[in-house]
Amino acid sequence: MSKPSPDERELQHEQAYVDTVYERLEESTKVAKSLVAEGLARGHIGHEGGLVERDAMVYQASRRLSALHAAHDGLVFGRLDLGTGDARYIGRIGVRDEDREIILIDWRAPAAAVFYQATAQDPAGVVRRRVLRCRGDRVIGIEDELLDADAAPDDMVVIGEGALLASLSRARDSSMHSVVATIQKEQDEAIRAPARGATIIGGGPGTGKTVVALHRAAYLLYTDRRRFESGGVLVVGPSGVFMNYIERVLPSLGETSVVLRSIGEVVDGIRATQHAVPEAAALLGSAHMAKALARIAKSPQPGTPNRFDLFYRDDRLVLEASDLARLRRKVLSNGLPNTTLAVVREELVKALWERVTGDRGLDRGEEAFADQLDGDLSFETFVDAWWPELDPVEVWRTVPSRLGEVASDLFTSFEQQVLRREWADQPTIEDIPLIDELRHLLGEAPVRTEDDWATPKQMMSFEEREREDRVHATGSIEDEGYAHVLVDEAQDLSPMQWRMLGRRGRTASWTIVGDEAQSSWPVPAESAAARDEALGTMPVHRFRLSTNYRNSAEIYEFAARVARQAIASPDLAEAVRRTGVDPRHEVVEGGRLLDRAVAEATEMLAQVEGTVAVVAPASRLAGLAEAMPKDERLRVLDPLDTKGLEFDGVVLVDADGVVGESAAGWRTLYVVLTRATQRLVTVGTSRSWLDRVDV
Repeated sequence: MSKPSPDERELQHEQAYVDTVYERLEESTKVAKSLVAEGLARGHIGHEGGLVERDAMVYQASRRLSALHAAHDGLVFGRLDLGTGDARYIGRIGVRDEDREIILIDWRAPAAAVFYQATAQDPAGVVRRRVLRCRGDRVIGIEDELLDADAAPDDMVVIGEGALLASLSRARDSSMHSVVATIQKEQDEAIRAPARGATIIGGGPGTGKTVVALHRAAYLLYTDRRRFESGGVLVVGPSGVFMNYIERVLPSLGETSVVLRSIGEVVDGIRATQHAVPEAAALLGSAHMAKALARIAKSPQPGTPNRFDLFYRDDRLVLEASDLARLRRKVLSNGLPNTTLAVVREELVKALWERVTGDRGLDRGEEAFADQLDGDLSFETFVDAWWPELDPVEVWRTVPSRLGEVASDLFTSFEQQVLRREWADQPTIEDIPLIDELRHLLGEAPVRTEDDWATPKQMMSFEEREREDRVHATGSIEDEGYAHVLVDEAQDLSPMQWRMLGRRGRTASWTIVGDEAQSSWPVPAESAAARDEALGTMPVHRFRLSTNYRNSAEIYEFAARVARQAIASPDLAEAVRRTGVDPRHEVVEGGRLLDRAVAEATEMLAQVEGTVAVVAPASRLAGLAEAMPKDERLRVLDPLDTKGLEFDGVVLVDADGVVGESAAGWRTLYVVLTRATQRLVTVGTSRSWLDRVDV
């Protein structure tokens, strides 16, 4: 038998250490399971204290079990060899041996920071940085970086091409994965930014903004768990497709106490998955809509009576429309429509009493008058009709028909016509902020929950569930604040969406991720102003990520020309790798478009190992999806649903249609092109868009 090579000996050595760590992990798992069993047993003590002890013990032990299970795959991923001769192993969670000595350092701990921050220019005492590539509990590869050659022992072995470049060349699958082993220095600085205030992470496509933000959420939970877990961490993304894509990242880092919601799921009890057409979406999300809704909330609802009369003793008591309007203004000066029901009754009684002039009525006095009205059917019917408890969803349904009445100075006749024409029976993603706005303008009326509006995807901590239960039990809509709010693809948010998120982050710290060149909102400056209003006066920490790790240089150089059509000075990153494969553009006759798209997708599936996306304007999706080959690696998506995602290959169908769909068409096209990591093919019926970018 031949002697193992130095590389093989290093692999065996690391496997032995990893085996030791997993043995300790198994012991911790057994302890946690025993605590769950012990906690459940305490529920049989027979008194309330035993039940409380049971719940607390079971909750804490179950949470520990969840963290241990989530961190199992690739638990150990790094090693630092220091100039002192010591070695530190870095992992997804911390692990101690039987003597309570640390044998694996949690990647978020201060002692692990140097793993990400050391460079060849400033090694910070690190001689060799090693990344262990594992599958489950097996070490399958090693990638080394020698940071301080002068301090390295003569027998130190250095293996591999570098962990980052090795990871970039691997095929994608249907989920985003943690990059905890390959975080770069500029990314780590954003992850470990101060917890207070707002951390804004910018940079072009493929710079790792999303995964850096998720690692930051995990880092904050580690450094101040009591604050962020009890207050809650809300992660908001652009779509359900995107939330499914990222859902594994935080659990793999040992965190399950986070609420994940797409922008269409932020409001409890309502879930929207479809966008409004771009023309309507621009109006629904505009700052003008907030003013219109405020007026609608204060004005009488359709069908509200505008006159009331009553015979009392010798008098006929009448409240005309002008009297009722004056009363409405008075009542609303002291509260909201749904919080002033008792006041309304009192004010109506006072207004009617002022109209009593006959001796028989006056002699009985105001108290007797109020008592008689309390049981008067006509009065009770009028009060219920004039000042009903308002459901925000029902009021939302009336908005398009009332804009001419209350908002003719905010929306032109044409814009009102667009909203009436495009108003949907069920809320779109752009309608959700309007309903949330009405909740706060109307007061504590419950939001309607219908069977076809599903519960949003979320991972809740015990404290988060308690907070949600408290909101529903009290009817309060003010107690919605989170300790931290993370917003991805923030450049797409409308002013109304920023208002919705701002309510949930009044006392929160924030992580905001975005790139103006990728914005689908037609007026980015308006969105930025709404963001600044949501953040208020809190301190802001800005970070720019400058390296594109996703796209090949060939793809990104082409996409950059499209970005320059979108905005004057896009934030362009530097792509770090080349594949030798240029984007390919096919122009065919209209009748051949579908067949050619299918052929290109089939060929792409054969060329790459990972995922492939076929992207086209929404009007073409149904036909494309039906015709495409059935392969679990293939997705058919409209342009907006590609936000935040990445694929080994992309086939873009009808780029001219993407550009023409909205005012933000060029920016949307830039997004689609930069989803491809290895190969990009476009198929269309004209060269109009290509001629614009000088291809």
